[in-house]
Amino acid sequence: MFRRGLLYLSESHGAKKLLTGTPLTRTMSLRFVPGETVDDLIGAVREANGQGLKVTANYLGEAVTNRQQAQAAADTYLEVLDRIDREGLDAGVSLKFTQMGQDIDDAFLRENLGRVLQRADDAGIFVRFDMEGSAYVQRTLDAFETLWRDGWRNIGVVLQAYLKRTAGDVARMNELGARVRLCKGAYREPPEVAVQEMGAIRRNFVELMQVLLREGVRPGIATHDERLVDATLRFVRREGIDPGRFEFQMLYGVRRDLQQRLVEQGYAVRVYVPFGEKWYPYLMRRLAERPENVAFMVESMVKDSPLGVLFGSSAPGAGPDRTRDGARSRSRGSGGSHG
Repeated sequence: MFRRGLLYLSESHGAKKLLTGTPLTRTMSLRFVPGETVDDLIGAVREANGQGLKVTANYLGEAVTNRQQAQAAADTYLEVLDRIDREGLDAGVSLKFTQMGQDIDDAFLRENLGRVLQRADDAGIFVRFDMEGSAYVQRTLDAFETLWRDGWRNIGVVLQAYLKRTAGDVARMNELGARVRLCKGAYREPPEVAVQEMGAIRRNFVELMQVLLREGVRPGIATHDERLVDATLRFVRREGIDPGRFEFQMLYGVRRDLQQRLVEQGYAVRVYVPFGEKWYPYLMRRLAERPENVAFMVESMVKDSPLGVLFGSSAPGAGPDRTRDGARSRSRGSGGSHG
């Protein structure tokens, strides 16, 4: 019920207007979104790479129905790709078909998206297509397969374990030889199309993870759930799967301790680093995924309020420069790094 409530808020225009007008909420979002500019993103990428982490960069946005906005999104991705290439960063990008103009016109989508794919291909940078709500799953996979038939191979897709159709989609992507990121799923979906109970979602995830690791091409196992991470580790050790055949993927600002532990054990870890002005729905979905994220916001609200000044170091989690899982606090100006 709690998770559903947060997912509802992610789609509520009234809640968005109320919460995005609160400076404290914007400050909280910096745990998950390093900033609104390309400079903010690149700073976070540099810092993540310095910690041994690979990165997927995402410019937040979806459901674009205006040509100028879709072209502007593509232009932003071109700038990101140029910076990644020029600075030699270990990063790919992740985007949505609807952000590039899928709901406008197929010809426009091909032209607009083609600019991004060509620049990425020229630089040898991987492009992942994020999955959207269930209404877009088939359209996303159809568009992806069209690109695949057209010869693009620097691309991959995301599949969600809570959808009842996903086993078939995993089989199809494995047959193509396409790279898959497997996640639990973060949209509010009806029971007809998505499993609702978390235990069942975890079981689906484990089954799909095993299929991808046996038969897939360098899959991304995207989870912060230690039960699922441990299940993955047990499976790869039992099956003798080389760590170079897959990677763990996690979100910026979530479980940095787990990310570093896996890196130290010799596993590849990629963090998903989003940026941009459209951080509100992203933030709400992140809060819905883990109750601990809400606890972090409450703790931060105490520390940033007069109560934090009153209690000082006795406030929950208080300590010198302790912010966002212990990362050193920095300003959010252009070029600021929050990774």
